[in-house]
Amino acid sequence: MTKETRGNIAVYSAVGMLAFGMILTGIGFFVEPLGEVSDSVLWVLGQALIYAGSIFGIATYTKGVIIKQVGELEERYRTRQKEEQENETET
Repeated sequence: MTKETRGNIAVYSAVGMLAFGMILTGIGFFVEPLGEVSDSVLWVLGQALIYAGSIFGIATYTKGVIIKQVGELEERYRTRQKEEQENETET
């Protein structure tokens, strides 16, 4: 399983959990007693929100860290190349 596939599964499962939590909460309004959502339904919604938030938050954080690290490595590489070119021209 590739990293891309794993990432897609995580995102799809998070979106599915969000949809499930919202649908369950909406259905909770239309069952007895009308207009009241059970504590257990709200608990499931809370768990779905926590799961989705952790998936999206971790993905965003790791992408940011990776992009930052790649940028720093590219900058070091460019600096080192310039220094080598300057040393070659001086000798």
